[in-house]
Amino acid sequence: MTDPLAAVNAWIEANRDASLERWMAFLRFPSIGTDPAYAQETRACAEWVVAQLQEMGFTARTIDTPGQPMVVGHHPGPGGDDVPHLLYYGHYDVQPADPLALWTSPPFEPTLVQGPHGERVVARGAVDDKGQVTTFMEAFRAWIGATGSLPCKVTVFLEGEEESGSPSLDAFLEAHSEELRADVCIVSDTGMWDIDTPALTTRLRGLVYLQLDLEGPSRDLHSGMYGGAVLNPLNTLTRLCAALHHDQGQVAVPGFYDAVKPVDAKTREAWRKLDFDAHEWLSDIGLHHERGEPGFTTLERTWARPTLDINGIWGGYTGEGAKTVIASKASAKISCRLVADQDPHAIIDAIKAYVEELAPADAKLGWTVLGAEPAMAVPSDAPHTQAAARALRRVFGKEALLIGSGGSIPAVGMIKRRLGLDSVLMGFGLDDDCVHSPNEKFERRCLENGIKSHAALLAEIVRG
Repeated sequence: MTDPLAAVNAWIEANRDASLERWMAFLRFPSIGTDPAYAQETRACAEWVVAQLQEMGFTARTIDTPGQPMVVGHHPGPGGDDVPHLLYYGHYDVQPADPLALWTSPPFEPTLVQGPHGERVVARGAVDDKGQVTTFMEAFRAWIGATGSLPCKVTVFLEGEEESGSPSLDAFLEAHSEELRADVCIVSDTGMWDIDTPALTTRLRGLVYLQLDLEGPSRDLHSGMYGGAVLNPLNTLTRLCAALHHDQGQVAVPGFYDAVKPVDAKTREAWRKLDFDAHEWLSDIGLHHERGEPGFTTLERTWARPTLDINGIWGGYTGEGAKTVIASKASAKISCRLVADQDPHAIIDAIKAYVEELAPADAKLGWTVLGAEPAMAVPSDAPHTQAAARALRRVFGKEALLIGSGGSIPAVGMIKRRLGLDSVLMGFGLDDDCVHSPNEKFERRCLENGIKSHAALLAEIVRG
């Protein structure tokens, strides 16, 4: 019997340039879902994805939410009830492109340039997540183009608020749980070990995101007339933020580590054997010295230990020249990456209690919770994970590594909670892709290997 994957791969090779053009068209939409100024462009991007799915024979539509629209599409596959049903999740929204001055080309004018690994595309969303979404969208197109159909039933579900904490997602999943039922969820929003070595991510850290607003005097004050005699919100806020860590890097919030379990010896030894060079990893971002909790490796700190970081702090005068003012208000954004068994809401309560205990008189604190999702682990021996490992071996000619991720994908936890589905985390990003930074890029080689891997995954899942 002829292997249909051979015809699918031939289609992929013959349509490389067309796939590239569709990817670049996707990238031209400034779908900054978190910024209301881009609401029209974000919706237009969602509608473009719907049109792409419909062109391939999917029944697809946008569904409104209190925020950005969801995209949902269904393909029946070859027909019948005995074929696997896969749910593919991704997001079409992107991070803001600021600071614009640091981009080498306009962020929403995708630019094909040469790099050490051949051609790459530089654009906001190149890898996160439009490039990765393109890997499975083009795999669908290849199967349909080469064989006339998909080998199994497929549902595609894309959101437009992932970069702002997925505020509409949980309620949407609850309301549409029957429509989104499937056997497993496939997610491409993670990375490879390196450009030659595929990986499956088996653990994700959770996320807590807070905004702290600190108010003092009823108005901005002249620093000569009031300085040294009244509470200064910026001075106070920076002292409170500094108190969140001990000098050696541990988080100082009482109870922060109470639920954290050590990595088991087998996993720790497997990570130790990985070809990871911490010095090279740091050098790539212009640093030379490891920081963080004593007693842990860099991989353990980023994959298996919780963190607390100040992501932004502001207040007072920040324009050109001098303005000697004591600001009446100062604000900070604080995020925590959590590991398994940490309760996001317990962590939020602990941070609030600690900061409020340290705050001096006259400091009025206000809190906004911007995100609260637990960490999760994906079974490495599950049948669908093993199918993904076989698919990656077919494309790359080597075994996929089982790795952790320091990042968070809130949808994975919500999909497990609301739909009861485990996820296969098969991504194709690289550490140097500048995710969330100026000059974000995605290697064309990673895109095309991703397309072939998703095509092979469909074949392996059907094979069982």
